[in-house]
Amino acid sequence: MTKTIYNTEILPGENKIIKLPIGSLPTGTPIKIPIYVFNGKNDGPTVLLQGGLHGDEINGVETCKRMLVNEYFTKLKKGCVIVIPLLNVYGFIHFSRELPDGKDVNRSFPGSKLGSLAGRIAYYHTNEILPHIDFGIDFHTGGAMRSNYPQIRYTPECETSEKLAQLFNAPIQFESKLIAKSFRATANKQNKPIIVFEGGESMRFDELAINEGINGSLKILAEYDMIDQPNINSSKNNTVTLCYRKWIRARKGGIFTSNIYNGDSIEKDQVLGYITDAYGNRSTVIKAPFDGYVFCINNHPLVNQGDALFHIGKENLS
Repeated sequence: MTKTIYNTEILPGENKIIKLPIGSLPTGTPIKIPIYVFNGKNDGPTVLLQGGLHGDEINGVETCKRMLVNEYFTKLKKGCVIVIPLLNVYGFIHFSRELPDGKDVNRSFPGSKLGSLAGRIAYYHTNEILPHIDFGIDFHTGGAMRSNYPQIRYTPECETSEKLAQLFNAPIQFESKLIAKSFRATANKQNKPIIVFEGGESMRFDELAINEGINGSLKILAEYDMIDQPNINSSKNNTVTLCYRKWIRARKGGIFTSNIYNGDSIEKDQVLGYITDAYGNRSTVIKAPFDGYVFCINNHPLVNQGDALFHIGKENLS
C-alpha cells in the first residue's frame, strides 16, 4: 500500500528517508527529524520503531541505528516499517531529556502546530506518522543515573499490547498505566497499541539493553511474517511478569552502595545495599520488603533523603 508522509509518496517496494522540519536553532540552522520508511511490496501491518523521544536516552537511538545499519528492513516480505531513531533532536543536542524550554515532548501530545517546540514535535508526529501505523515500539531508558533492567511495559486491558509484550520476550514485563498527554496515551485513543521498552540509563550505552531491544523487535516482525527468522537470535528469555511494583527510597541522605545486581531475584529481608555518611560514622541498611525482583537501580553514589534507590516487583499479590 502506498504511504504518503509529509507530502512524500512511498510506493510498495520503496524505501525512503523523509526529513520532517519542526523548527530551527537560534542560529537559524534548521532542525529536521529523519523518518526512515521501508514499504514492502505486499500488504501487512505498519510498525513504528522509535527512539530518542527523550533526548538523553541514547540506548534507544543506538538500538534503532543498529537495526538500520544491519539492513533488517530493506527487503521486507510484507507490511511497512517506520523507523524514527531520534525524535527529540533538540534534547539530543543539549544532552537533555527535555527541550531548551524545559518541556517534555512525552507530556505534550497530541501537540499544537503553533505551540511550543515540544508541542510542534508532538503535533507533526500525531498528524504525519501516527495515522499510518498499526502498532509500535517506543525505546526508553532510566533517567537521572537510574538504570532499568531490560523490560517491556504494556497497556492494561489492551489484548494486542499484551500480545506484543509476550512476543517481544523481554526478561521482565508488566502493565503500565497510560500517562496523560503522553505519546502512548494519544496512540491508544486511536486504537494503535504502543509497547514501551526500557533498558539501561540515560547518556550511557548498555549492550544488554541494546541487544534485547533489537532481538525483541525482530521477534515481533518475524511473528507477523515481515522478515525472515534467520536474522533473529533464537535464545528465549524466561519472562517474569510483575503484578506489583514498589520503589525503595532513601530513609537518610549519604553515600549509597548497592549490594546486588540489576535483574536479580531477591528475598524478604535480604540486604540490598547501604547508605553511609561521608566519614563512616553512620550506616543505614536497606532491606528487601518482600520476595521478588530488582529491575531498576540508582547508580548515583550520592543520595538525598527520599531519593529512589531500587525499583522492585513481585509476580503475585500475596
